[in-house]
Amino acid sequence: MRTRAPITVTRSGATAHITLVLLALAAVGVACLPWLSGVGGSGRAVALLVYILLAVMWNALAGFAGLVSIGQTLFFGVAAYTTIRLADAGVDPYLAILLAIAAGALLGWITSLFMLSLSGGEFAIGMWVLSSLAHLCVNLDPLIQGETGTSLIALNAYAIETRSAWTLWLALAVTLAVLAALLVLLRSSTGAAITAIRDDEVGARSIGVDVMRTKRIVFVLAATGTAAAGALWLASNTTFQPRAYFGVQWTAYMLFMVLVGGLGRIEGALIGALLFFVIETLFGAYGAWYLVGLGAVAVGFALFLPNGLWGWIGPRLPGEAIPTGYLITEINKTSREEI
Repeated sequence: MRTRAPITVTRSGATAHITLVLLALAAVGVACLPWLSGVGGSGRAVALLVYILLAVMWNALAGFAGLVSIGQTLFFGVAAYTTIRLADAGVDPYLAILLAIAAGALLGWITSLFMLSLSGGEFAIGMWVLSSLAHLCVNLDPLIQGETGTSLIALNAYAIETRSAWTLWLALAVTLAVLAALLVLLRSSTGAAITAIRDDEVGARSIGVDVMRTKRIVFVLAATGTAAAGALWLASNTTFQPRAYFGVQWTAYMLFMVLVGGLGRIEGALIGALLFFVIETLFGAYGAWYLVGLGAVAVGFALFLPNGLWGWIGPRLPGEAIPTGYLITEINKTSREEI
């Protein structure tokens, strides 16, 4: 009688531990930037953290849950606008940012009540329509003055060095919190349900998965993280012009980062955001040619590396960098499988 080789079941290995240490060191390095590189370096670091939030949240929605949205600017723009409104009412700007993030979560929950009944192209276009409607409504606010916009002048109460450091630390704390929440979610039974729905929604429902509740959880988390990105982008740049926050370019950036980094993996979203940040830093001053270059890079990846950078790097590592499932390894064999 043939006997099966003994197996081991783990949730993480040496590669994951090394990745955790590297991420912790990177977080400490970013936290020290106000003393190391001043206001300029802190501002660029906030931009990188915002890109990470956008990429990771869009990847959670499309890559893990199969909900492709082209209207996440709804939460990005509304959070920035809410921050402006609360600060104008006398609320401390940093408290206003936190309240705007909470408002983004609430908006996500309300939106999920009717948008999650749609699927595929209807869901994607519906989200874009909602974002456009929010854009028009914000333009009607006399405080915003149409596309002229306004500024978060309440931040002027803080010295520029102080607000630069506080904005960076707040962005870092929010990014780490969102990443931790996503990782905990994906490693739970709900995370398994999310991927089951992505792969076969009818099949998932047939085995008892509460499809609507599961979709709502990841949708609200993505809305919260995207709202945080919008409020933090406003805190870093201080000016609010509706077109700059509700514009379709943010959707293109999210698509680029996830496509280039690797759809359906947290590592892919992180690498995609980092690559986009480097490209923007080096070539952003070239205007239209910069956008043409971004498009060319995206097309090149779609044709020659469809699984993104992490799709090429990940299988060459001895283990999962950020495991979201279980690792099953046969003893005395090098093969491994993640479920």
